Amino acid sequence: MINLALRDIQHSWAKFILTGFGLGLLIGVTLTMAGVFRGMVDDAQALLSNSGADLWVVQKGTQGPYAEASNLKDDLVRSIQGMPGVAKAANITYFTMQIQARGGREARAMVVGIEPGTAGLPGQPGHLVAGRHLTRSHYEAVADIKTGLALGDTVQIRRHAYAVVGLTQRMVSSGGDPMVFIALKDAQEAQFLKDNDALVNDRVRTSANPAFNRPAVPGLLDAVQNLQISSRNVNAVLVQVAEGHQAAQVAEPIRRWKHLTVYTRSDMEEILVDKLIATSAKQIGMFLVILAVVSAAIVAFIIYTMTLGKIREIAVLKLIGTRNLTIASMILQQALGLGVIGFVVGKVAATLWAPVFPKFVLLLTQDAVLGFAATLLICALASTLAIRVALRVDPAQAIS
Repeated sequence: MINLALRDIQHSWAKFILTGFGLGLLIGVTLTMAGVFRGMVDDAQALLSNSGADLWVVQKGTQGPYAEASNLKDDLVRSIQGMPGVAKAANITYFTMQIQARGGREARAMVVGIEPGTAGLPGQPGHLVAGRHLTRSHYEAVADIKTGLALGDTVQIRRHAYAVVGLTQRMVSSGGDPMVFIALKDAQEAQFLKDNDALVNDRVRTSANPAFNRPAVPGLLDAVQNLQISSRNVNAVLVQVAEGHQAAQVAEPIRRWKHLTVYTRSDMEEILVDKLIATSAKQIGMFLVILAVVSAAIVAFIIYTMTLGKIREIAVLKLIGTRNLTIASMILQQALGLGVIGFVVGKVAATLWAPVFPKFVLLLTQDAVLGFAATLLICALASTLAIRVALRVDPAQAIS
């Protein structure tokens, strides 16, 4: 039996290949959207893994330090260090800002404040691809290579310039922004202390308040201002649990006696993935549904058009006694062939353009397998319209 689908493809192969190429670009966009979501989840997982923490101690009632603001006094770390089951504890600050990279190019980065010169503490940058770790208390930085910074560069953070002494890789925030590590004292000043103009304005407002101009309280104005300037806050205390202890067991007394909120690794994953990324995941899911519907419509239209173009040939086949199942299988083969070509083009395209995206795109094999199965299913369903038209062809049309 002559394979009508194969003969038709051979007769108009250019049209078939171009159609498959166009469908492939659409499939490539679909695979990329799935990769964007996978990349967002992987960024969140990388953030937690790179922190080196088993517990996150934050301000009570908040979901900090990544999903919400959290403020703690930096001397709290000493009391947490003495809690049962705590191996190591370290203060840390996080804030996101625009920094200037090489050539005046701006980049969005998460600035992380850590204790310099103390290896092994949670929150420290991991493996360096170049340079060294922080050793001084001021004006040094370790940056992720995604910032575009290089060794010896200077980066402006608030009022001060910092020399880049080390480079890391894949140290990113939950939003995919690269990290820049500076000394904790510098980070506290950059995040929490006010600039000179703000301090002058506060002094003017305070002086205008009659409550601070009474003779009975001399020096109170200066005391309040000094208290504001000397205030030292952090966003969280990262804790590593001692060997032989469970994270949940160590967290419970900290919650009870320190009146703080403590999150375990599973708690932080729930906050970052199930809550922080949930809206983006739904939006990407809607795009995937729309793209699937558009792909099905394109395949249905193309197969339907190609089937109408060979109505006389189908009528001849029915006239000589060809079964409906054989005719339907020919059209189905054509649709599946279009899907295979489209998927191959889409997979190659997604692999090529994924590294160009500003945020991490993670293309998993399991998503590719699922995408291939979905493509074939969509093509099979889209061919049903053309099959119905072919099965209704009157054999008399072959001689009309």
